[in-house]
Amino acid sequence: MRYLWSPWRMEYIQSEKNEGSCILCIEQTQPDGPNNLIVFRGQRAFLILNRFPYTTGHLMAVPYDHQPTLGTLDPATRAELMEITTQALGVLDEVYHPQGYNIGINIGEVAGAGITDHIHLHIVPRWGGDTNFMTTLAETRVLPETLEDTYRKVREAWERDSKD
Repeated sequence: MRYLWSPWRMEYIQSEKNEGSCILCIEQTQPDGPNNLIVFRGQRAFLILNRFPYTTGHLMAVPYDHQPTLGTLDPATRAELMEITTQALGVLDEVYHPQGYNIGINIGEVAGAGITDHIHLHIVPRWGGDTNFMTTLAETRVLPETLEDTYRKVREAWERDSKD
């Protein structure tokens, strides 16, 4: 899949991977900001922008624990994932006014999981016509803004909403 607006952070893609390294575990050890794209950190989970978004504002709720399925997470972590997801919907409504959402978890490679061993929940804002010939025929996604701009808008809205 190609993205027209910006080259991706090739340093990770081209870097040598250590056996057992997990990008979600690596990202959570980095300082928050446009480099790691973490919008919010809770006690048991965090919210991060997807580096390879399906649409603008594509977020992921991720537990800190490196676990492959919902069943291997403790109940408190599962509850926090849902609370973060609920709050993310409010922020995305405020910032982007989507017409709907896809919310889901891909468990296992055959189910489409790109990261199979660290469960995460996708929050994808949707608009009528957001899948068009570019995605279908050219395997290219057109996003109207950079990840850094999306990060800034979502993070600022999250911080405003959390003060209320």
